[in-house]
Amino acid sequence: MKRESKNSKLTEEDVKRYSLNYWKLLIGVIVFALLFLISVRVGIFGKLPTFKDLENPKSNLASEIITDDNKVLGTYYVHNRSNVKYSELSPSLVQALVSTEDKRFYEHSGIDYSRTLSTVVLTLGGNKQGGSTITQQLALNLFGERRAKNSLKRIMQKFQEWITAVRLERNYTKEEIVMMYFNTVDFGAYNTFGIKSAARTYFNTTPEKLTPDQAALLVGMLKGPGEYSPVRRPERALARRNLVLQNMRDQNFISSEEFEKNKVKPLGLKLTISNYGEGLAPYFRAVLKEEIKKEFQRLAITKPDGTPYDLDRDGLKIYTPINYKMQQYAEDAQKEWMTRLQREFDKQWKRRNAFTGKNANLLITGMKRSDRWHTLKSEGMTEDQIKKEFEKKVPMTLFTWKGSVDTVMTPLDSIKYTKLFLRNAMMAMEPKTGYIKAWVGGINFEHFKYDQVRLGTRQVGSTAKPFVYAYAIDNGYGPCVSIPNHMQTYGDWTPKGTVQGGDPITLKNAIKYSQNYASAYLISEVGASNVAEFTKRMGVNSNIPNNLSIALGSYDASLFDMVGAYSAFVNQGTYVEPTMILRIEDKNGAPIYEKAPKVSMVLNKETAYAMVDMLKGVVDGGTGSRLRWDPNFGGLKNPIGGKTGTTNDNSDAWFIGITPELVAGVWTGAEDRGISFSSMQYGQGAAAAMPVFGLFMRKVYADKNLNYSQEDFPKPEGGITRFEMDCSNYSKFYGNEPSQSDSQQLDDDRLGF
Repeated sequence: MKRESKNSKLTEEDVKRYSLNYWKLLIGVIVFALLFLISVRVGIFGKLPTFKDLENPKSNLASEIITDDNKVLGTYYVHNRSNVKYSELSPSLVQALVSTEDKRFYEHSGIDYSRTLSTVVLTLGGNKQGGSTITQQLALNLFGERRAKNSLKRIMQKFQEWITAVRLERNYTKEEIVMMYFNTVDFGAYNTFGIKSAARTYFNTTPEKLTPDQAALLVGMLKGPGEYSPVRRPERALARRNLVLQNMRDQNFISSEEFEKNKVKPLGLKLTISNYGEGLAPYFRAVLKEEIKKEFQRLAITKPDGTPYDLDRDGLKIYTPINYKMQQYAEDAQKEWMTRLQREFDKQWKRRNAFTGKNANLLITGMKRSDRWHTLKSEGMTEDQIKKEFEKKVPMTLFTWKGSVDTVMTPLDSIKYTKLFLRNAMMAMEPKTGYIKAWVGGINFEHFKYDQVRLGTRQVGSTAKPFVYAYAIDNGYGPCVSIPNHMQTYGDWTPKGTVQGGDPITLKNAIKYSQNYASAYLISEVGASNVAEFTKRMGVNSNIPNNLSIALGSYDASLFDMVGAYSAFVNQGTYVEPTMILRIEDKNGAPIYEKAPKVSMVLNKETAYAMVDMLKGVVDGGTGSRLRWDPNFGGLKNPIGGKTGTTNDNSDAWFIGITPELVAGVWTGAEDRGISFSSMQYGQGAAAAMPVFGLFMRKVYADKNLNYSQEDFPKPEGGITRFEMDCSNYSKFYGNEPSQSDSQQLDDDRLGF
């Protein structure tokens, strides 16, 4: 035994050999580790973010549409993400995050080594723990990846996180790291990315206004957005929220009293799901997006690297003149009146078949326009087979004014249902600036996506008459000139109408009572081609034919163009193009586009005022007088003018209303002109369109914060010298109703444009 013990002693040579091998192994491990870390750093195992990437991560940033009162109207996005600054974060948010995710955040330099070691030990012992610091989690977010499930890949991912975390800590402050973290986190449901989007989605607020309980709920969700969803798993979300509040108390961020007060609060969700078709002004937002694309292409506006901007990814700030409150008032006014009007429309068609005779073709065209038809056609079905499919009941969702309804019916019956729904559109703008303040392109974007403000055009009816009268007054006639007001034939055209206001009749009364015979006579005197050219100069960009019937509005035009044209009357003869966009900034706040609207003088100032005065007569005692006396939508006392319009068979109902600071237009009709009200009682412009204007204006004037004046329309400088405006004085001066030649004596010096 002693010999063995003696022989077991290490010789000096053995010690040297073992020591050398130990140092070789240690140095080898260190060199390998260094080489491995260098390999990770240079991107051999996967590219690491550059400083440019860290400062400007390639995340999909939502572009925001901002109103004139600085509210977010909506967003364009792939990921519904908007960035915030650190100063825009509630202190409770930062406290909740640090106390729950990384208690030593302000002490470490990216990696919490003691936490990492304890995590390894606990995980090996079967108690799985998370050891990533806030900085490491940010690093992972910047890679745009989720934690890998494969162990080997996760180890590689961990090293990449560590290196990136250290780089982040060396180059950014703790505040900047927290800011970047909150801008890159994914809240799972509803396509919600970043704290700004989450605050809006779950509490309809902004990050700086989040209370401790709200901040705790959102931070608690970060452990598992699905597992702790306050919508799908409210009990788990509540327990998780209270755990975060407890952490905040334990870290002395809140007192015990604050903890007790907040933990008993309900979740208090104000769910505001940012769906493209939901929220205010979806039609405006859809048209605006295409308008921006066209403008960027026309002006060759690109990013600094020469690539085109992507509205869904590049986080642009789009400033618009839309007023948030006025948009809400417009949508509320539409819903209020159209709900009533639809009930009357339904009564009319309850015992009648709308799809007989010529209207039978409406069902065929409706089927062929549907996605279902195109899908079945692409699958190789014949038309007869497809028609049979349209007669089979299937589940579907239908629009009602009380909300969407899930039901089972045939696709053919659903076409009948939707075609018997009245559509409505409205636009309001300031005539002096061209700024559009409200835009309602239809009754429901989810079910009826076609915009009827700018994209849709319909027959304008009597709203075209003011262009005839404006051209005549601008070229020698006066408002008090008398013209024939009885049926006449002009070539092969004999207009229909009734006589109201006398025969002959002054131009002023002809507009007031919307007389067809007088309007037809007037255009025959001044020339259809002249009126057509003048109407286009006023901003109506439709195809206006060179025939006399345009005096009665036989052509189609958009509400957008008609409101813009009427604004020139209010703006003393100056046309200002309706403006949808004020300016656009990139995600860093640098301006990249500013709108310069087209401005042109289109008629004489005195003529413009004469038209305003004549349009006031329509409301004060003519076809628009219900705005004054009808308690359902009227009762308006302030200076207002306007023009009603009703087309053949009540297919289209119009009203364009003017005030000194606001011009608004409304159109109402079914999808197809063959389906309409059977009587003027509900189908005329004064009944089907004008009430929406009245309800809207009532809400606008009731809101004193909007500061719209109720003073009268201003006269042009120098007054009216070209013609007499008061027809009673005119009659006394001449002793009878004035003729065209009498008017011309007062207008020897005609003014040009």
